[in-house]
Amino acid sequence: MLRVAVVGSGPSGCYTAQSLVQLGQEVHVDVLDRLPCPYGLVRYGVAPDHEKIKSLQNALRTVLEHERVRFLGAVPVGPGGVPSTRLRELYHAVVYCVGAAADRRLGIPGEDLPGSWSATEFVSWYSAHPDAVDDGFLRGARSAVVIGVGNVAVDVARMLVRGPAELSGTDIPQAALDTLAAGRVADVHMVGRRGPSQARFTTKELRELGALPDTAVLVEPAELALDPAYRDPSGLPGAQRRNVEVLRGWAGRAAPEAARRLRVRFFLRPVELTADEDGHVAAVRFERTRPDGSGGVTGTGRYEEIRAGLVLRSVGYRGVPPEGLPFDAASGTVPHRAGRVLRAGAIAPGEYVAGWIKRGPTGVIGTNRPCAKETVTSLLADAPALLRRDVPACDPLGALRAEGVEPVEWAGWRAIERAEAELGASLGRRVVKLPDWESLLAAARRATD
Repeated sequence: MLRVAVVGSGPSGCYTAQSLVQLGQEVHVDVLDRLPCPYGLVRYGVAPDHEKIKSLQNALRTVLEHERVRFLGAVPVGPGGVPSTRLRELYHAVVYCVGAAADRRLGIPGEDLPGSWSATEFVSWYSAHPDAVDDGFLRGARSAVVIGVGNVAVDVARMLVRGPAELSGTDIPQAALDTLAAGRVADVHMVGRRGPSQARFTTKELRELGALPDTAVLVEPAELALDPAYRDPSGLPGAQRRNVEVLRGWAGRAAPEAARRLRVRFFLRPVELTADEDGHVAAVRFERTRPDGSGGVTGTGRYEEIRAGLVLRSVGYRGVPPEGLPFDAASGTVPHRAGRVLRAGAIAPGEYVAGWIKRGPTGVIGTNRPCAKETVTSLLADAPALLRRDVPACDPLGALRAEGVEPVEWAGWRAIERAEAELGASLGRRVVKLPDWESLLAAARRATD
């Protein structure tokens, strides 16, 4: 029996486990995760009002309930947890599906002012990630600037203007729901440094903004017209062409009366965040840009300031070096060949990668499926050599427990699910997420009491 450890239980980890048991009849997979809960960004990255996407958890559940797959949560790999070298001793192969955990930075003055956050921090808060902190994101803010024009930027902008009635039926934690309900943000600016034809959001996400109750979506026709492809979008790929068509429709209509305004801006590059007298972020200074004819933009030397008591930076993700693995800092990925980890250009036997740590933070959730299959194909081709490695005859779980690790197994995760359903019922809602480590682990322990 080939024993494989998959590190990470998000889509890439689950698709890797799925391919392993589908393509290999003599494979047993342990899916390890630092968190006590599975599903990665599907649980902690998809906005709570996107219930159709979140329902992907049902498909991932099927993978983790397979008879040759075992979920082991609350098992950190690396510093403070299980060393990667120890995993290599316990398993014939280890596949790292650890994503891209860091945010790209703007690299401008004032970026770290109070009131300036990465969008990931905001998403973690309203998604009840146990590492999230509530430092008063919305405290006193009447206006917000979201820097970026990708799907995450659209998500956080939408969440800022959602009403409590629209969110109470989701699994958003109660504290976040109460804060958003009491929030006074009435103006949200979502700003990109390039033009509408180069924005990274999907058309479905963009259209959702126009359907938000009591919210006026505003665009500047003059900014849209700066983009040559805006005037004639016929040569654009389908997704970008549809985005432009949606924006054209908004530009050509009168602004409706509404309690909140969501402004989509283009050709503005952030150059500085400025503070008020208390040292809190008060505004973002932008330089107006224009197309450079080569797909990029160049500065014009003209500047504009947008007032904001909250700034959310959504300019992409970046991989973090996994402990014990080689890392390419330029690409933020682990060097590999068809998923096989490369050390100094040579294949490292028994070490593999899949997902964003393999290819960078690109694609949608479904992109992880063929990525995982490629890696698994490589691993199974290596299986005869991997099986010649000596690994302990005992179950790796016993070895982990002997070293002080107390994994949350599948029964513990199901106990967490039941506790979240009970919490929702007590609040007159449906399922409500448990928001911290203490409550999650306490719920998981009920499975063994």
